[in-house]
Amino acid sequence: MTITTKQLQKVKKHYQALKEYKEFIEQVGFQFTIDEFNALNTPQKAVLEAYLKRFSSLQDYLGAKVFKSLLDISGISYSKMSEVLTLIEKEGIVSLDRWIEFRNIRNELEHDYPDELEEALRDLKYCVDSFEYMEGVVIRVFEFARRYDESVEILKR
Repeated sequence: MTITTKQLQKVKKHYQALKEYKEFIEQVGFQFTIDEFNALNTPQKAVLEAYLKRFSSLQDYLGAKVFKSLLDISGISYSKMSEVLTLIEKEGIVSLDRWIEFRNIRNELEHDYPDELEEALRDLKYCVDSFEYMEGVVIRVFEFARRYDESVEILKR
């Protein structure tokens, strides 16, 4: 098993958990208002926290490990992280602007939550609303890896 295969297994695990949390948030019909947040019970609040943690973990892991591995297996050279993201964008896996926006919002949530609850809920809503985009990134990562390793299974929605 290559490191990329191990990494893809971890990405899939994060993605599947994120998807389950999103489905739960949709079932509850949470509208991301302070009153609704305060009315949630502890396990429901924990799902919101878990969603955010998985979203952040998935983004961090893709950016810090997986993107570099994808470039490595494809033979595309890079020397610094800014190049990695630019090359990954060039390969059609992410939009650099969107990726940076995700990172900024994640950083805001880590530093402001729960002091600025209204803003944190807006940012959390953005992350939940961005699930389909992140799902697309994950699918494109698997498709890219498949081009260089036929044993990689394509991830489906």
